[in-house]
Amino acid sequence: MIIETKNLELLSCDTEILKAAIQGDEMLANKISKAIQDNWTEFGVGALQYSLDKLTESEEEKNWWTYFPIHKQDNKLIGSGGYKGKPTVDGIVEIGYEIAPEYRNRGLATEMAKGLIENAFKDKRVKLIVAHTLAQDSASTKVLQKCGFKKVGEINNSNDGRIWKWELKRQR
Repeated sequence: MIIETKNLELLSCDTEILKAAIQGDEMLANKISKAIQDNWTEFGVGALQYSLDKLTESEEEKNWWTYFPIHKQDNKLIGSGGYKGKPTVDGIVEIGYEIAPEYRNRGLATEMAKGLIENAFKDKRVKLIVAHTLAQDSASTKVLQKCGFKKVGEINNSNDGRIWKWELKRQR
């Protein structure tokens, strides 16, 4: 599945694409037939392996994990993102996103987030989209604000320290 935006194609990763990404940029480039931007992910192999494990567990998780943003004009993979699994029984999904440093400050993270939001809300089960950021103003908090998210709280995370929780409710 591909989510189309103005400048990006968000490629939903299946198990084969994730396995190639874990093996390295050269394997991934061959698998998806795209150039790969240096430093395209800060999330790293651990996040890719986690997504692969979840997709392997259940067919229901398909299209609810990792997406690779392909910059259309450059025909190049420039980051990663997606969802943290299928909608919960309460209709909640979480999004995350990252864009390689060389492609930042061009509105591409916002474009990617909007594509993920629009795609999630196409599923009638989804009532709420959440996201988390470090507890400080940043490029990521600006992306969420531009997408209509509201900061709803602060959590103390054992790995990351203080983080902010953001929410976007489905419009009626």
